[in-house]
Amino acid sequence: MRVSEDVTGLLSDWQRGDEAALEQLGPYLYDELHRIAAGYMQHERGSGTLQATVLVNEAYLRLAGGRLTFADRSHFFALAARMMRRILVDYARRRKAAKRGGGAGQLAFDEALVVDEPDEALVEFDAALEKLAAFDARMAKAVELRFFGGMHYDEAAEALGVSVSTLYEELRLAKAWLKRELA
Repeated sequence: MRVSEDVTGLLSDWQRGDEAALEQLGPYLYDELHRIAAGYMQHERGSGTLQATVLVNEAYLRLAGGRLTFADRSHFFALAARMMRRILVDYARRRKAAKRGGGAGQLAFDEALVVDEPDEALVEFDAALEKLAAFDARMAKAVELRFFGGMHYDEAAEALGVSVSTLYEELRLAKAWLKRELA
């Protein structure tokens, strides 16, 4: 059996305490998380965010070490997208605070693995996305899955339980809403 064919079953086994399931899932999940992070990082050239490998390592450790509940493969990767978003935004906020002199505490990540300057736009984008979530939670989730989660349209539509055409329309509206909010 290939792991990619039974991710939901293995996730379920892992949640019930089967460590062998995590051992089987680990490499597959890590590769998928790296694909998602690399997709996101394409948009972040030279912005000071973490390298994809550092982001994946942190997200994987949090997901594997936490007591999160996953309904299925799509739900796991939706949670992973949210986790990566939180990691990136928290990191950007700490870097921004450090620039203003408030960074007396240590950062959790290896500074040598950070690229260029921090992307303050990420913090602004996150705030706008939070406002969008208050207006329309599913639209915000769609943006999160595509932008932070790097999911393809069919994967994001499945995770949201909508058709691909509905997802396209909601992303179009979300883009316009966010563009107006960030202007």
